[in-house]
Amino acid sequence: MLMRTDPFRELDRLAQQLTGVTGTWSRPSAMPMDAYREGEEYVIALDLPGVAKDAIDIDVERNMLTVKAERRPVVKTDDVQMELSERPLGVFSRQLVLADTLDTERITADYEAGVLTLRIPIAERAKPRKIAIGGEPEHKQIGG
Repeated sequence: MLMRTDPFRELDRLAQQLTGVTGTWSRPSAMPMDAYREGEEYVIALDLPGVAKDAIDIDVERNMLTVKAERRPVVKTDDVQMELSERPLGVFSRQLVLADTLDTERITADYEAGVLTLRIPIAERAKPRKIAIGGEPEHKQIGG
């Protein structure tokens, strides 16, 4: 029900980890995610530790879901000297193509403990349903 839009995204993520380059608005870093079906909905969980809730942007246009987030530096005073900085800063983004069988009008989002969880219900038209068979047509007798 979900499709990856960029097969080279994982290679970019690994290269960014090795080089220490952070994401920008024009070339955002990937964010790790899990996607699975749970009952009558799809669940997408994205790791965004240290990202403020107001720095997350979720858009859906037709069947394209886009999640962008920005981890901003912690406000520092002039007397702070950074000794070690391993946590990536910058812009993170993920785009997913959603199947037509998902109800993009009823997506819900929760953010807790650095994990953004999106729940996308399966559309009613995509759920299995029974088709009733009509009764036998009535036959009229001829002549009487």
